[in-house]
Amino acid sequence: MVAGMEGADYLHRFVEEADWYNGIVLDALIPGGSWKRLPRPIQSWLRNYLGGTILYFVSGFLWCFYIYHWKRNVYVPQEAIPSNKAMLLQIIVTMKAMPWYCALPTLSEYMVEKGWTRCFSSIAEVGWPAYIAYVTIYMVFVEFGIYWMHRELHDIKPLYKYLHATHHIYNKQNTLSPFAGLAFHPLDGILQAVPHVIALFLIPTQFMTHILLLFVEAVWTANIHDCIHGKVWPVMGAGYHTIHHTTYRHNYGHYTIWMDWMFGTLRDPEEDPKKAE
Repeated sequence: MVAGMEGADYLHRFVEEADWYNGIVLDALIPGGSWKRLPRPIQSWLRNYLGGTILYFVSGFLWCFYIYHWKRNVYVPQEAIPSNKAMLLQIIVTMKAMPWYCALPTLSEYMVEKGWTRCFSSIAEVGWPAYIAYVTIYMVFVEFGIYWMHRELHDIKPLYKYLHATHHIYNKQNTLSPFAGLAFHPLDGILQAVPHVIALFLIPTQFMTHILLLFVEAVWTANIHDCIHGKVWPVMGAGYHTIHHTTYRHNYGHYTIWMDWMFGTLRDPEEDPKKAE
C-alpha cells in the first residue's frame, strides 16, 4: 500500500508508467494519439489486447517455423507435426478468449493505480536484495497458486467438463503446438492467472515486474506446448507438460517441478510410460 508515502503524488508514478506503456504500443498501432481520448481502463485493455495478440502470433509463428520447418525432423518427427488445421483451430480458440484474458491485467493495473495493492514503482525504493527476495516470494506464491488452481480444474468435475476440457482436446503430440498455449476457455485462462493478481495484495511487487511476468506467460505457455523435452532441471518444460496432456493426472506445475514433487503428482518424461498407468 502507499501508507506513509506522499499519497496521490506517489500513485501518479504508476499512472505515468502505464501511460508510457500505452504510448509504446498504442502510438505505434493507432496513429494520431486518438486513443488518449478513451477512458483509462479502455486504454489499458486495448494496450494489453494488442500487445498480447502480437506477442502470441510472433512467438507462435517464429517457434513453429523453427521447430516444424527449419529444424524439421530434428526436434519433432514428421508424423508428430500438428496439421495446419489443428493449429488454426487453436488460434481461433485463443482469439475468442484473448479479449477476456486482457481484462485481468487491466483490473490489476487499475487496483495498482488506486493504491489498493503493495506494488512499488522503483527498485531503488527497496534496494536490489529486497527486490530479489520479493520476486522470489512472488514466483513461489504464483507457482503454488497456479498448481492448485490447475489441479482443481481437473479434480472438480464440473470445472473440468465446462472449462478445462476445452484445452485438453489437445491430448497427443500431433495435436499440441505452441499455438495451443493460450487455447483455453476464457474463464479457465483467467482463473489460472489469478494468482498473479492475488500476489499483489500480499507481496511487495515492482509494477513493471508484474506487467512483464504477465506477458512472459504468453511466451512460456507457447514453449511448454511444443512437445520438446528440454531437460533443464527443475524447469517444468514441454516434456513434462506433454505428459500432463496425455495422462491428465500428472505435472500440474507451471514453471518448475517442485509443486508436483511436493504433492506427489510428478512424472518424469524419461520414466517408463507404464509407471504412469
